[in-house]
Amino acid sequence: MASLLNVVDVEATCWAGEPPAGQASEIIEIGLTVVDPARRARLDRHRILVRPERSAVGAFCTELTGLTQADVDAGVSFAEACRILASEHATTRRGWASWGDYDRRQFERQCAADPATYPFGLRHLNAKARFARAYRLARPVGMDRALAMAGLPLEGRHHRGDDDAWNVSALVLHLIGRGAWPQHPHK
Repeated sequence: MASLLNVVDVEATCWAGEPPAGQASEIIEIGLTVVDPARRARLDRHRILVRPERSAVGAFCTELTGLTQADVDAGVSFAEACRILASEHATTRRGWASWGDYDRRQFERQCAADPATYPFGLRHLNAKARFARAYRLARPVGMDRALAMAGLPLEGRHHRGDDDAWNVSALVLHLIGRGAWPQHPHK
């Protein structure tokens, strides 16, 4: 059976400037799209809302993501979200990709601060860097600009985890079609 790839995007609590005293940026939404690189297809789309413990969703964050404090209050703990990722989405066995390294680093930071087990294996691919290489860009571009450059539509709402994971997976498939994605990235 061909290797599947998880494409992940997270949204975290955020502010227009520095975080308020005593608060730290925490994951509040995890979007995940399962991609079958061999079939060049997006197979499934998932969303996990995560309840923050050391921060609150303010007006700036709601404006950016569309998520409210009430939305995330109904979510699961970060530790439970990590458990769900590993058990339901085979994240320790599958490779994964994200647009840049922010998502990977946010998981690493939060797992170090929370009693949570890091839910991913070591096989992370930076789709943003691969896109920049494929297009010979001097500097990487944002996901929305990359979609426009590739002639792909922005589907859903930008800065929503499930929508962004879906859009990044379209870019991964685009790179596969151009021969600009590793055929066996996990060997």
